Formats: sequence, structure tokens, C-alpha cells
Amino acid sequence: MEIQSSVKIADRKSLDIKSGDNVRVWQKIIEKGKTRLQAFEGLVIAVKHGKEAGGTFTVRRVASGVGVEKIFPLYSPIIDSIETLKRSKVRRAKLYHIRDKAAKEIRRQMRNIRALPDNTPSVDEEVVETKVTEAVAE
Repeated sequence: MEIQSSVKIADRKSLDIKSGDNVRVWQKIIEKGKTRLQAFEGLVIAVKHGKEAGGTFTVRRVASGVGVEKIFPLYSPIIDSIETLKRSKVRRAKLYHIRDKAAKEIRRQMRNIRALPDNTPSVDEEVVETKVTEAVAE
């Protein structure tokens, strides 16, 4: 019995994806009957079930100030190719703490931003100014 698949299983098994890798995943997207490729580039924060049939990996990136995570099945036919861009030395198998770290950095940045004094006149000041201009006009 021969297994037919649109995925090159041997190539996907030979991929050495680990937590801490920066990867670019080329994903096939079907729009209006046409297929195009779209890249999702980010940090691998988890690899689950290794090279098994149900193996997945989670990629996180920050897009427009919002953290976006995608879980990709390793042997999905929707994935065209996976490129490893950079490998970081990490001491954890699952990097879920990165989520909290990003939120903490944003909070620290917000703490450093000081509120500017509001220069718009209040309603009472506007009333006083109009009375003064009316008295001058008379």
C-alpha cells in the first residue's frame, strides 16, 4: 500500500524546528480560485508531539502592537515551506513566558510616558472670556 500525500514527509521530518527559532512559514492562501503564498515570520514558542503525524509548532509575532500566535500542523498541505532564519539558545522547551514579557515591556513603556497638561480651556474660563469681550465691546 502506497501513501499519497501532497506534503514531502521526508523533508518535513528532516526539519529541525526547536523553541527559540525564528522561522518564516510560507502558507498557501486560496482567494477567488487563485492560490498565493503568504509568509508568517516569528518566534517558535512551542513544538508539540515532535515528528509524529499530529505534531504541531506555535509561532508568535507582534503585528501592529498586538501579539499574534498561529499553531501550524507540521505535515499540513497548506504549508508550502518553512525557513529557519535564526536560532537562539533557550533554556525552556515551551516559551510561554514570552507573552508576559511582552506585556510587561509595554506596561513599562506606558509608565514612562507622562501625561501632557490639558491646554484646552474649561467651560468656566470660556464664559469669563466672553463676558470680558462683551464688556469691552460696549
